[in-house]
Amino acid sequence: MVTAQFCRTAALRPIDVAYGYMIRYVLEPSDVTAIRFGISPLGELGMGLRALRFPEAYPLQRPWMDRIAPVLPLLDLAPLHALVDDRRWVADFVNPRPASPLTVIDDELAALALITPERLRADLERVHGTVPDVFRGDHATVVHRMIDALTAMWRLCFAPSWARMRAVMEADILYRGRVAAGAGLGTALGGLSPRVTFDGRHLDVRLASGMTGSRQIRGEGVTLLPSMFVNRICIPADDTLPPTIIYPARGQGAMWSAATTPDAGAVRDLLGPARAALLAALGEPASSTELALRLHVTTSAVNQHLRLLARAGLLNSARYGRSVLYYRSDLGESLTSSSSS
Repeated sequence: MVTAQFCRTAALRPIDVAYGYMIRYVLEPSDVTAIRFGISPLGELGMGLRALRFPEAYPLQRPWMDRIAPVLPLLDLAPLHALVDDRRWVADFVNPRPASPLTVIDDELAALALITPERLRADLERVHGTVPDVFRGDHATVVHRMIDALTAMWRLCFAPSWARMRAVMEADILYRGRVAAGAGLGTALGGLSPRVTFDGRHLDVRLASGMTGSRQIRGEGVTLLPSMFVNRICIPADDTLPPTIIYPARGQGAMWSAATTPDAGAVRDLLGPARAALLAALGEPASSTELALRLHVTTSAVNQHLRLLARAGLLNSARYGRSVLYYRSDLGESLTSSSSS
């Protein structure tokens, strides 16, 4: 998956250069009715890999990076970083076209686990020009490590916020549908980005650099995916893949905006000293045993408090090896952000 800034389209049929750098999808009437929206959890993870590797390029996502900072030492970063190159191109296999509007991460990861050696190598070479060292060796071993790394990143970095992310993207899709119903499909598609236009037959995606080209859709349909992790239009690096356009979701800023900082004393009064201390101690992931030793209380007492804090939405948990690690949720983070003031 590449951004419009870095797209290449060598497999497409050349078109008049008067249009500038542009991908043109040519749609027949039956193709127009097959334009659809979708949400891909794995695709969002794939786009998020760019922010993980190049946080300075994604200032809008900085609050998310700050929230996941405590769990980054738990991630297997070598394969995750190797899925993105220095131009921020991302391997297409972690940006799948969703099979349905109800796609779930487990299904997408299960499908990715079946990737062939040929597809793995081709997508990586398309991005890097070669296969990174971390993806060399026994195919089954390589894929197993990659799936484990992606699964851990999902559980630790995405799952805690996924309901809110998905709500923003679903709201975006509903908005586009209302625009299409009221002002027409061309207006709705043009609203995805200033770089996208649709005249009823030609869906044009204008690029900052790359070759021009056109492609007949011929029944493949076009899937439009809102994303929390892009600031410009993205399309597959492999021009032979089904047409997919990833665009910035409306409301990204609201999703990542910081909450008003509460009074630390009021938080202690609300939760009680023990639970407030426990919440404050979970700035980085820890097990109940670690917390009991650190706070000089029994593990059973810690577990009681953890269960209550989790039920209140103040904590997240994730299994790591034989332990269950707890860490503050977005809500828990907002309640404790003033504790050091």
